[in-house]
Amino acid sequence: MSRPLRSDATDNRQRILAAARVAFGSRGFDVPMREIARRAAVGLATVYRRFPTKEALFAEAFAEQLALCSAIVEEGLAEPDPWRGFSLVLERLMEAHARDRGFRALLAQLPHTADVATDRDRTLRMLLDLLHRAKESGQLREDIVLEDVILAMMANEGIQARSPELRVAASRRFAALMLQSFRARPEPTPLPPAVRLPLPLP
Repeated sequence: MSRPLRSDATDNRQRILAAARVAFGSRGFDVPMREIARRAAVGLATVYRRFPTKEALFAEAFAEQLALCSAIVEEGLAEPDPWRGFSLVLERLMEAHARDRGFRALLAQLPHTADVATDRDRTLRMLLDLLHRAKESGQLREDIVLEDVILAMMANEGIQARSPELRVAASRRFAALMLQSFRARPEPTPLPPAVRLPLPLP
């Protein structure tokens, strides 16, 4: 039976995980472990003692986000109406992403390794199944592919707002716009309220 970590070891572990989330989120999976150690203010040996591989560190750093993604897609599949299920998934994934920018690393640099492959592949299979069901129902455009969903999520990353609350509100409106463009037979519905966003510099 493993012994509980001492308080300083627990602190080190939490700092490493926090630093990893920031580093992976900003620089992708190729960020060196030495950089993560520097951000966490610990030695490189300390990082490897807790996480023997970069893949293991990534999987632990984003375990909560990956589990949330899986839960959202599962909920969408459970919806009797395939279009409602697809809409729920897109809306909630975008909102979760707007609340937690750590999802950027999951979208852009999810490593193809045994540490995370099981959850990742299972989630992607469920999402593909949901896309297929929505197409079979005649409600989702036939030419929509998984990459279009990922593209929408990546565009969602670009939302800049003055607060997390405004970012989430803008994300909800963007999700509604995306859903209207994905639908086979568009049925204009009222959009969520617009959010005043800072104009990009020329």
